[in-house]
Amino acid sequence: MINISETAAGQLKTMLAEQEVPNMFLRLGVTPGGCSGFSYAMGFDDNESDQDVYMDVEGLKIVVEKENIQYLDGLEIDFEESGMTGGFTINNPNATATCGCGSSFRTATAAGKPNEEPC
Repeated sequence: MINISETAAGQLKTMLAEQEVPNMFLRLGVTPGGCSGFSYAMGFDDNESDQDVYMDVEGLKIVVEKENIQYLDGLEIDFEESGMTGGFTINNPNATATCGCGSSFRTATAAGKPNEEPC
């Protein structure tokens, strides 16, 4: 299960409403890379696959590829405002190590493929 705070869900719904393509949803995933081995992928999409898992979280359609569920189960997404800026934050209970910028991680059972470049 993926958890999204009310604040983050509101921000995502606003962003989705601004999209010009109908039936968009939030796709979450991981890709090899980043300082620690895996990087988070988060974006809007309208292409569905039989390899996808669908969830409804806070009124948002969330899609994750089946192979990525193991890395994202229990993931918590929030949105924090700081002065004139703001951004999404991710808390992943599966991560055993993260990089300083918080955008990459590894788990106890998978190291991914770290980049040699820092965040």
